[in-house]
Amino acid sequence: MGPPNPNAQQYSPTMMWDSTPLFQFGDMQEIIQNFVRVHVDAPGMEEGAPVFPVGYQYPSLDQLADMIPCILQYLNFSSIIGVGVGAGAYILSRYALTHPDTVEGLVLVNIDPNAKGWMDWAAHKLTGLTSSIPEMILGHLFSQEELSGNSELIQKYRNIVMHAPNLDNIELYWNSYNNRRDLNLERGGDITFRCPVMLVVGDQAPHEDAVVECNSKLDPTQTSFLKMADSGGQPQLTQPGKLTEAFKYFLQGMGYMASSCMTRLSRSRTASLTSAASIDGNRSRSRTLSQGSESGTLPSGPPGHTMEVSC
Repeated sequence: MGPPNPNAQQYSPTMMWDSTPLFQFGDMQEIIQNFVRVHVDAPGMEEGAPVFPVGYQYPSLDQLADMIPCILQYLNFSSIIGVGVGAGAYILSRYALTHPDTVEGLVLVNIDPNAKGWMDWAAHKLTGLTSSIPEMILGHLFSQEELSGNSELIQKYRNIVMHAPNLDNIELYWNSYNNRRDLNLERGGDITFRCPVMLVVGDQAPHEDAVVECNSKLDPTQTSFLKMADSGGQPQLTQPGKLTEAFKYFLQGMGYMASSCMTRLSRSRTASLTSAASIDGNRSRSRTLSQGSESGTLPSGPPGHTMEVSC
């Protein structure tokens, strides 16, 4: 993590969990130059990580979420905006539920808030009898159509997973993810997010149903739902431009980056923003990000102190 850019308007610190390719995208630089970005790897997932010894007890996702306060304390960050993908999205969600005062916003890609049921558990066990760990992970990341198409992206990630030197560590992390607890989110209930949330999933992605269900459990006045067409299982990799523009809108809705221009999204025929304003001007807006309608702009207020966490 480098020092803040003294020539840029620093809105907040930023922590990232596992969305590095998205934050390397060219148009994303307009965002990250105004935030301090921190990348956090799960144990054993960092480049060059040694393989854990046999019998090592890998932390549960709840335990990984419990590690975040120590990170924030070490970095002297008081609040965050979290951006997470898959397991990272779950970890940030768990943290936000237990520490709502420190989370200003969440961007959750491919979030599955549910624990595996008995049918899911049985299917996972049966799949494990006929498929290797790399094959199961690839099936989790990408749709069957994508895997069958064997694009350059699929070939790249298949090679990464198949030849990962820390594959044993990845399997431990994979097992922790599959043993996650239900977040028990409930619209209008006591267990819900207290901050703006943007949910993101690709159309026909393996996680589509889970994200749609998650959206149904959240406060519609605080939640933006972006279902991205032609993006597959990993929209942050296949459609980084559209996701970046949606992210800018999300930040503007929170009061950041008021002067940023929304050029790509507003010109696109496929990406759009539908904004349903609340009758009460002081209430949070109900926002739905979708495909195929006219785009609008979200008003923005003065910037405050925050930290962006990308998972």
